[in-house]
Amino acid sequence: MRLLRFDGDRSLTPMKGAPPQARLDHFQDVTDGVMQDALKVWADLWGELQSGVVRGVGVASEAEKPFRPSCGWPEFLEKMWLLRNHLDFMVRFSRQSR
Repeated sequence: MRLLRFDGDRSLTPMKGAPPQARLDHFQDVTDGVMQDALKVWADLWGELQSGVVRGVGVASEAEKPFRPSCGWPEFLEKMWLLRNHLDFMVRFSRQSR
């Protein structure tokens, strides 16, 4: 893990010898931010699916109208990719922090 110190208008510089509590606090802040973003993306995707495809936990039969996200396929797929990137980052970040 690499902690950075921001000193006003100066550039970001690595924190040298950060105490363990500061490292833990930084890890928790980054984890919280990324996971909140991932949950927002998931909520958007779930909302799309609930509106036309999913009823409770069951999937509607294929005989019904085909699923088309209200935001359009490009944005829907972008959200799927964004969610994957958030989760991938968290896996790599967690492994790096050990």
